[in-house]
Order: sequence, then structure tokens, then C-alpha cells
Amino acid sequence: MSPRTLFEHELGQLRDDLKKMCFQVEAVYDRLFSAMAVKDGETIFNILEQDRVVKDMEKSIESRCLSLITKQHPIARDLRTVSASLKVVTDIKRVGDIVTDMAELIIRLQMKDVSIYSENLPLMIKETKALLHSAVGAFLRRNQEEAENVIAGDDKVDDLFNKVKDDLVAHLKEGTANADDCIDILMIAKYLEKIADHAVNVGE
Repeated sequence: MSPRTLFEHELGQLRDDLKKMCFQVEAVYDRLFSAMAVKDGETIFNILEQDRVVKDMEKSIESRCLSLITKQHPIARDLRTVSASLKVVTDIKRVGDIVTDMAELIIRLQMKDVSIYSENLPLMIKETKALLHSAVGAFLRRNQEEAENVIAGDDKVDDLFNKVKDDLVAHLKEGTANADDCIDILMIAKYLEKIADHAVNVGE
């Protein structure tokens, strides 16, 4: 096998590994909020226990990237691909961390219906999911138009975050919700906003 053929093979493995990690994080995000909707505590606890899976994927991909750079001496175009993969894996891993953090908050909230605090939060969950999915797809397909749509879509998530915040303030002023619960709901909204930011990073 020629050096170039070997490099192309390893680059293909890198893309496959990155795709698996992206899909894993997306799946965990979906599983978390599906479990929350039906009050499936077992699934949410399982998400916490499997936090190591994404971290191991990150380390494996980073190791492959460094190997490609140091051993294969990639040309400029390939180097950009490897460098971009290193950046993307960092953002995707952070999304995985945030999903775990949200799982802990949902358990603390005893899986209450979040819409009673803000009808905008379920919309924010949906929009953030769509943004993350689009960002992953744009990167894997190298689609510039999709990436630009992801960057533009961040404003919608930011707007929903502000609406959630306003809803929570209204509850606190009226005394219709527990203050600690409101803080946890606000943290979930903030985490969703951060996921959207990471999706934008991938798009960029």
C-alpha cells in the first residue's frame, strides 16, 4: 500500500470515527429529552453512567488526528481537514458534557414537565436539536449553504432563551413557581444556548 493510499485509508477512518461520535452525541440528546417527557428515570441515570463513552471517542479521534499529522505529512488540503476535525471533536465532546449536566438537572427537578415553567423551553429544545443535527450534517457533507444556515439559526435559539428567562421572571414575581426549580430551568435553557453555540462553531 502506497503512503498516499494509506493516508486516504486512515483519513476515511477518521471521518467514520467522527461521524460515529457526532451521531452518538445526537442520540444521547434525543434520548435525554424523550426520557424526560415520559419520566423515564432509568434511562436518564443510564445517560449519566455512559458519559465515559463520548470522552473515549474524543481521545481516540484526537490520537488518530495527531498520528495523521506527525506520521503521514499531509498536504495543505488534507491538513485543513484534520485540523478542522480536531476542532469539531472538541465542540461535539463539549455538547456531550452539557447533555450530562442537563441530565443531572432533570433528575434534580424530578422530571417535572418543563412546559409549566415556560412554553418556550420545549421549543428551544426542539430548535437546538435541529441546529445540532444541521451542523453535524453540514460538516460531514462539507455543505457550505447548510453551515451558513446553522450560523444564522443561532439567533432563533438566543431569542427563545430570552423568552424562557422572561417567563421565569414572571413566575417568580407572581409567586407561582419554586425559586430553586426556576434556577434549574434557567440553567437548562442556558445549556441549550451553549449547545447552539457549539453547533455554530461546527458550522463556522
